[in-house]
Amino acid sequence: MGRQNPEHRTRQFRLSLVDNETHEPLRSIRFNRAQGIYGIITAVLAVLLVSYLLFAFTPLRTIIPGYPNAHSRRQAVANAIKIDSLENAVSRWNLYAESLSRVLTGEQTINFDELMKAGSVSYLSDKDPEELARRDSLLRETVRKEEQFGVGTDAPRDLPIEGIHFFTPLKGVVATGFDRVTHPAIDIAAPTGSVVSAVLDGTVIFTGWDAEAGYVIIIQHREDLLSVYTNNQKLLRSSGDAVKAGTPIALVGGITEKPGAEHLHFELWQNGQSLDPTLYISF
Repeated sequence: MGRQNPEHRTRQFRLSLVDNETHEPLRSIRFNRAQGIYGIITAVLAVLLVSYLLFAFTPLRTIIPGYPNAHSRRQAVANAIKIDSLENAVSRWNLYAESLSRVLTGEQTINFDELMKAGSVSYLSDKDPEELARRDSLLRETVRKEEQFGVGTDAPRDLPIEGIHFFTPLKGVVATGFDRVTHPAIDIAAPTGSVVSAVLDGTVIFTGWDAEAGYVIIIQHREDLLSVYTNNQKLLRSSGDAVKAGTPIALVGGITEKPGAEHLHFELWQNGQSLDPTLYISF
């Protein structure tokens, strides 16, 4: 019987784990070439799978270049919100420009639904110059005719007192109310040194000192209105001065040695009749 050809024998390999001191084999694995290849492939696939799981489901993924971290995501959201706000602002400006364009050219006021459907706005530059000139002439003529009757001018108009807008003379609490017989005024409690303001445009017709009322200032307004401010420690305007509504005219707190002096004594008169200021002014 002849020997078998050694080239046809399957080569076997052995991987052993040996004790370094006793040289006693602890574990030994036998495998051939095909099993070794399969084992290496399986190990590589296992390493790749574990690496994928670590980087996909753990915070380690943030170390990948270009991968957005928590700060980047928050910044992206903030930028998206800012862009949305800017788009809304641009839309409002477009709406304003279209409305202004129609007003200046005499067209009908803008229909919001119509603008949204169109998706764009038309400005004055889109109009024919001759048409713009013609409409401008018509607008000028309309304004001129209105001014003939005092419409849109600064000429004073006779208004009922209910239609007049008063400026609050002093923000505070009404300590003493109005009584036409015993107390034709109101007392507004406020800290000493608080600024007193004119309630309407007018002219200062009197300033002076009174032993009981402290510094006094009286202002004449249109519609035969008169406002009186007493119990002040200092006056900021003189007789003959023209004042505007809301202009500082005095500092409250006149007679410091008198109990309860930290208030403004305010009177409002029309045609010689005392009026309750709380009916026309919000304190």
